Amino acid sequence: MWIGWIEFDILLGDVHSLKSKRSIVRPLVADLRRTFSVSAAETGSLDLHRRAGVGASLVAADSHHVIDVLDAVENFVAGRPEIELLSAHRGLSNSDDA
Repeated sequence: MWIGWIEFDILLGDVHSLKSKRSIVRPLVADLRRTFSVSAAETGSLDLHRRAGVGASLVAADSHHVIDVLDAVENFVAGRPEIELLSAHRGLSNSDDA
């Protein structure tokens, strides 16, 4: 079993309240879940208006599939016009690693 995760540090555009931040982050998280069948959530910078941390993860039998999905998720997030992707950090581990 392979477990992969990716976490994004995102800069939001002209956002001046947590309410307007959520109006951008929630649809992004929902789109990630729906489009790629991954687990996704807002994971960081919860109290900042213009920054957000978003993470996604998945489990698969094949490491190549995990890598392909994480690449597609990163490209999807980077292509969103309403946000600027500052960084992406990812991890990949095998259940035999423990």
